[in-house]
Amino acid sequence: MKWTDTLDVAIELAEAHPDVDPTRINFVDLMKWVLALPDFDDDPKRCGERILEAIQAAWIEELE
Repeated sequence: MKWTDTLDVAIELAEAHPDVDPTRINFVDLMKWVLALPDFDDDPKRCGERILEAIQAAWIEELE
């Protein structure tokens, strides 16, 4: 997965952290968790606030 695979990343995060409220996670932790996903393989330097916002929004939507 890459940073642009926001929905796939969100699904993986929801499965890896089922007890976490994605509205309460900070972007530093979110980035660490994305980088720790087993199927994630992208350059950490390519990540920005917009990408993290998109991942967070997709995660929130996935839980609804």
